[in-house]
Amino acid sequence: MTEGNAASESPVSLESLATLGEGHIAYVKQIRSEDVPGLFPQAPHIAPGLKLFALHAADGTPIMLTDSREAAIANAWSHELQAVSVH
Repeated sequence: MTEGNAASESPVSLESLATLGEGHIAYVKQIRSEDVPGLFPQAPHIAPGLKLFALHAADGTPIMLTDSREAAIANAWSHELQAVSVH
């Protein structure tokens, strides 16, 4: 895309981005155990300093928490979701 084309194209709305991939795509994100209470309030206390992986729906809703990326991807597949990684 060139600079001239950017002005003539309509921007994607936040609402459209929020529903992109809904029901088909989930994302895996590495998090710290300190972030768990904010994402998974129902989770038991987890020791600080651990590297964990969260699986989120396309709209950002947390689905599951695990200690391995592979387990998060397997869970996505078991729910017929395409998993993508977020860095």
